[in-house]
Parts: sequence; structure tokens; C-alpha cells
Amino acid sequence: MNANEIRKKYLDFQVKHGHKVIPPAPLVLENDPTTLFTGSGMQPLLPYLLGQPHPEGTRLTDSQPSMRLQDIEDVGDPRHTTVFEMLGNWSLGDYFKKEQIENYFEFLTKEIGLDPERIYVTCFIGNEKYGIPKDTEAAEIWQEVFKKAGVEAKIAEIGSAKVGDERGIKPGERIFFYDDKENWWSRGGGIETTPLGDPCGPDSEVFYDFGEDKQDVEKYGKSHPASDGARFMEIGNQVFMQYKRNEDGTFSELEHKNVDFGGGLERLAAAAIGSFDVFKISLMAPIIEKLEEISHKKYDNNTDEMRIIADHLRGAYLLAAQGLTPSNKAQGYALRRLVRRAVLRALDLGIGQGFLEEILPIIAENYAELSDDILPNRANVLEVLTKEEQAFRKTINKGVKELQKLGADQLLTGAELFKLQDTYGFPLELSVEEAYKLGLKLSDDYQDEFNKALDEQRERSKTASKGMFKGGLSDTSDQTVKYHTACHLLLAALQQEIDPSIEQKGSNLTPERLRFDFNIDHKLTPEELAKVEARVNDWIDQDLPVVVAEYDKDYAFDDLHAHGSFRDRYPDRVTVYAIGADLETPADDKEKVSVEICGGPHVTRTGALGHFKITKEESSSAGVRRIKAILE
Repeated sequence: MNANEIRKKYLDFQVKHGHKVIPPAPLVLENDPTTLFTGSGMQPLLPYLLGQPHPEGTRLTDSQPSMRLQDIEDVGDPRHTTVFEMLGNWSLGDYFKKEQIENYFEFLTKEIGLDPERIYVTCFIGNEKYGIPKDTEAAEIWQEVFKKAGVEAKIAEIGSAKVGDERGIKPGERIFFYDDKENWWSRGGGIETTPLGDPCGPDSEVFYDFGEDKQDVEKYGKSHPASDGARFMEIGNQVFMQYKRNEDGTFSELEHKNVDFGGGLERLAAAAIGSFDVFKISLMAPIIEKLEEISHKKYDNNTDEMRIIADHLRGAYLLAAQGLTPSNKAQGYALRRLVRRAVLRALDLGIGQGFLEEILPIIAENYAELSDDILPNRANVLEVLTKEEQAFRKTINKGVKELQKLGADQLLTGAELFKLQDTYGFPLELSVEEAYKLGLKLSDDYQDEFNKALDEQRERSKTASKGMFKGGLSDTSDQTVKYHTACHLLLAALQQEIDPSIEQKGSNLTPERLRFDFNIDHKLTPEELAKVEARVNDWIDQDLPVVVAEYDKDYAFDDLHAHGSFRDRYPDRVTVYAIGADLETPADDKEKVSVEICGGPHVTRTGALGHFKITKEESSSAGVRRIKAILE
């Protein structure tokens, strides 16, 4: 049974038990500034679990794509992924423990055919300090369902809150108790940090046993359901919200109790095929097979690289298919990071330019059953991500070449790592990874040294902003600085809307207005002026960041494609201001508005400018026109 079949079976099963299928939330939640991405199936349902009525009723189910970038460094082992799909069902004051446990056991054993002998569960051990009893109710329900399936299910009687690795599992034991670090849910984490007034409660986790031979006892100790190692994999968690925290710190029973269930589709699919390696399921295996084909290498000998590529490109596909583009801001940077890490691992496998064109269609086919509502931009994914790959490979080539020039016995300092980023756009994270691969030694304080170099550059930029720029500013008041940034937007708008060959021929800026001269062979029509004005205001409304950095002149012109007149007159090091562009990425950036060599000063975000209005367009001299404008 493949993953798509399991998803369908799960939703059909829940509908049969009275649930309404609700659409999944986007990975980027528009109204949730607390998190980059939807990280669980429960996250979009939280308002309803906290008491708000849901329009679809009290029994809900869905399959929610989710992303947890906090696991990114763990990707490469058999089960960690940054992106996953969470099957979920909820009872909002409707059924509770008995129906939930019985139904999930039925789904696992009857619908997808898991061997009940390989299912183990955990429950909450209780907390005497707060008067919360041991969840024997859930444990006894589990005993009953195992008994009906003909499976012995002893409850592990232990004297501590967690089974010690030295204890392991005694014959017949199948139900284990853990403390609030494992088997308690609240928005604050453990019992001590449960927010006042919030619903909270014990949970019961379900594990699949892949066999004692999968446990590395020497490394991880004897196995038990929540232990480290490859023997057990969590395949579901049932949260029973039955308490609330009172103002005096005590807990009391809720009148209306909720159930929140989540089970990872990838892990259920792994259990269904009897593999502790989630990268062998139907959503991953075709990607791995294509990587083997184009790299001429075997998965078993290159698991880390191929797992990272498969995971990261799945995540990149889902984000881009929802309309996100790579950038240097928040979610856009996360997308950029996924693509870049995948490209680096492809290089490790000897895979050259353009491999995304072979991998992304496979991922698209795997997710063909997801609706256009959740993946509205899937038709543009290939173009968006291959452009990012091309740009990043240029960065890699320059950065790696610089690292390769260093001898193996040379100590690499944070200052040198900063230079790689500052000069070639080679990020610190990637420099460190490549240094380890090349056998280069890093100084013990490389992170502090890097930060110091960064701070020093920022201070130099401030000096430049205060005293080095002449360029038509009457002063450096806040309003004049705004007009200076507006000049950059105006030039970019003229180039995009009228003629890409337009150049600045002069400017004069005061706190009251800007005056901008540019080359063109005709008077601009009212329609052309309206387009230019609208384009500038659109960029202002987007509140784009304005970033500054220093670079070698040749890198600024040739790789960043920075705009600047009279190249030969610039010094070897130049200051570059960018609006809506990522200075880490050479070549053109889809988000680029303006990248110019300039001494400053500028505002930090375009939203500070207000409203741009052209007041006059006139002749300045032969072949040169002049625009006057104000900021309202």
C-alpha cells in the first residue's frame, strides 16, 4: 500500500465514522506571525480546540502538509524529514478516549494491515504535585483492544517516570508510562509551563516495532518505545484535552473534552511496507531511484546525500507550489536554504547543473492528488527553482575555488569566512560545511570572529552614509534620504517600464522634492508617466528591504549585475545598495528591484517613503529629460 492510498483510506475511514473532511491550511499561515510554517495538523485547528465553534461541526479530519525546519540538521538518518504530511482527526467536545483508541487501532490493523503484535503504546504517568492522576483509563482501553486482537498487552509497572535504557522491555509488556516530557500536551510544553486557562492533557502515543535486530544496544541501550534507535517509530499521537490550568496553578477537569490526533503519513507508509527507512516509501523512492540513475551511485552507499536531496526538494516543491519564491527574507530564505543544501549534496554526488529538471517532475507526480487550492502555483515551480539552482551554482563555484586555494594545514578564521560571504556571496553555513569536507581546520572562535567582522563592516557603512556621499543631496535629513531611495526606485521603474538602456544623468535632492535627469530620445507620454509612478508606488507598498554591503568591484559588476556609471572610476572596493534583492546570490534575482553601486544614505525599507507622485516632466538638455517628484 503506497502513501497516496493510505491518505485516501484514512480520510474515507474517518468519514465513515462521522467526520467532515476539511481542506488543509497553507504551509505559510497569513495570520500567524509566531511561526514560519504550519508545523503540525493541529496548528490551524487551535482556535477550535480552545473553544471556538467550527462551521463543519464537532468531528473533523484532514491531511495537512507540514514543515519543521528545526529538524533540518537531523535529515540524513532513516526517519527525520523537514517536510511531512500529518493525518489528523479531531473531536470537539464529542467522543473521547475509548472511541478514539478503538478507531485508530482498527485503522492500523484492519485498513492498512499492520501486525498488532508490532504495535506498542505509551500513556501519561501522572503528576502528584498537581493532582493529575496516572492515565490508567487510556491504558485499560488499550489492553482491551489488544485483547480483542488476541495480543498480550501487559502494562509496564515501573517506579520512575521513564523506562531506563538499562531496563528494556519485559516479556508481554506493551503499554508504558512516561512523564510530561513525553506524554503531556499543552501550548507551553510541559505541565509546569502550561498557560493559565488553557486546555491541556495527557496523550497516548503509538509506536511500530521494526524488530529487536534494528536496535543498536551498544550505542542506544536497551530499547523501549520512546528510546533512541531504529527499532521503534512513532506512528500516531492522541492528545486528550481534559484539563485546564487555573489561576492558582492547579488543574481542573474541562466540561467539554477534546481529542486531537495526528499521525505522520510518511511514517505510516514506512510501517505499511515494513521499512524503518521512510525514504523507501512511494513519496521518496522514485526520487532516490532517479538520483541513483543520474549520479551512477547507489543509495546504500550515499544515504545521507540522497536523503537530504529528496527531503529538501520535496519541501522546496511544496513551498514554491504554494507561490513562495526564494529570497533573503523569512519563509523565502527557508526555501532558498532548502534548494541550496540540495544543490550542495548533488555536487557531492557528482551531479551537475540542471538536475532539478529531472527531480521536480517526479515530486509533482507524487503530489498530483493534492488540489490546486493548496498548490495553486505548481505550474511555475520548475522555472522558479531551476533559476535559483543556476544562480547558486555560480556562487558555489567561486566560493569553493577560494576555499580550495587554502592549504590543509592552514587555520581558517571567522574573518576569512566573512570575506567569502562579503566578496563572493558564499554563506557562512556553507563555508563551514565545505571546509569540513575539504579537511580544513576552523579556528575555535570562528563564529565570534565572523560576527566581529560583520559588525565592523556595518560600522564602515554608517561612516559612508554620513560623510562620503555627495551625489546631489542637499543634506542628509530624513526626508532627503527618503528622496534618495526614491531616486533608485525611479531609475528602476524607468528601465522596466520605458527602456532598459535608460541611465541616470544627474539628480538634485532636497527635503521638499527630487529632481532626476535621464537619457531618452522623446518626451514621456502621460500613460508612460502613469506606469512609472504606479511601479514606484507598488514597490513602496511592498515595504521591500534596502540592504547594503561592500564588495570587490568586479564581483559587484559581473556577478551581482550592480548598476553604476563609469566603471573604471570606481575604487577596487565598492558599496552596493540593493532593494528587493538578495546580495548573497549572484546574477539576476526574480525579486530584484534595484542593485546599485552607491555611497548612501538610504532608508532601510521602502515602506517609509509614503506615496510617490510625479509633478513634472520636462527637457533638461539635448537627449536628456528631467522628472520632478514629491513624496506625500
